[in-house]
Amino acid sequence: SWPVVEPRECGERSVQEAAHASVAIVFGRERVGLTNEELQKCHYHLNIPTNPEYGSLNLAMAVQLVSYEIRMAYLARQDKNEQKTDETEYPLADDMERFYHHLESVLNDSGFIRKAHPGQIMNRLRRLFTRARPEAQELNILRGILSSVEKWAKK
Repeated sequence: SWPVVEPRECGERSVQEAAHASVAIVFGRERVGLTNEELQKCHYHLNIPTNPEYGSLNLAMAVQLVSYEIRMAYLARQDKNEQKTDETEYPLADDMERFYHHLESVLNDSGFIRKAHPGQIMNRLRRLFTRARPEAQELNILRGILSSVEKWAKK
């Protein structure tokens, strides 16, 4: 399963991350939510705890609740006059997507992923790297390893 956060943590993480890079909060369609492909691109999944007897929120309510938590986290950060404590540079979503394509290509070429039976390997690897949250330099190292394997395989 994907890492799940509740609204308060979503607000805090969003404000913290926004100090370094763009942040997107993605809401699904009111009737059917997000597709599996859309969910795969998210770093965290948000769960809004509701009354078990009536566990439904409409889209506007969910957006309002999450927006409120982000605003409260932002104001709390401003009140504390927090200095940037985390100078770590993380890769952008596009960089991670390029890595996933590169990884899948190498795994296909090496025979690790069988084209007839791809299974859930890439989905699980996406979850693994999402949980690990590699820094930009670490992602460059991983891409270098993949490039090295490609060169070695061509010999």
